[in-house]
Amino acid sequence: MKLQIKNLFIITMLFFVTIGGTTSCGSKKKMAKKEYEAKVEQAKKDLNAIISGDTQWTLDEQKARVEEIDKMDLQNPDIEELIVKAKDVVNREIAEAERLAEEERLRQIEEQNIMKPKTSLEDFFTIIAAAPDAETANEKIAEALQLFASPDVPVLIIVYHVGDIIDYDAPTTAEKYLNYIKDQKKVSVSVKNIKYDSNDKITELELIKK
Repeated sequence: MKLQIKNLFIITMLFFVTIGGTTSCGSKKKMAKKEYEAKVEQAKKDLNAIISGDTQWTLDEQKARVEEIDKMDLQNPDIEELIVKAKDVVNREIAEAERLAEEERLRQIEEQNIMKPKTSLEDFFTIIAAAPDAETANEKIAEALQLFASPDVPVLIIVYHVGDIIDYDAPTTAEKYLNYIKDQKKVSVSVKNIKYDSNDKITELELIKK
């Protein structure tokens, strides 16, 4: 009789343990399901906000959120479709922002160039000849060469011009002639004719002795 009571007690305990374990497992599954549904709901909300532009996040923050949701791998067709759309929206907005930033950068450069007084070629001749030292002269020569298509642009110097008779000095180049002015420390020519390319750079220079 005692053995039967003991066995009955053990069976009863096992029953409650089994029921308790089953209930606990069920609770965990319910909690996991609720947590998953909450993540899906929040992901949909965030992705839709990004797609519609209804968010205060920066582009970097939007991109990070989309990548975060993508890595969550929620295995939801609606989420996967929204991720594709959100990525497309963010990438287009980033590209547009970069384009506008580049336009602004170029506008500022152009504005600075307009405001900055341009030095003419003849002004450069005078500045180089009057430079206090070789270093300063070389700096101005480098600046002056920016006006030319290349340092080897031909420079023709008219030494004699009467009627149709024109005599030229030995041909030289832009770089050589600018260095010649530096060495001579004087300017004995004026600009006769200049040819430019499509980039407004000098391709040929014709000078005439004063």
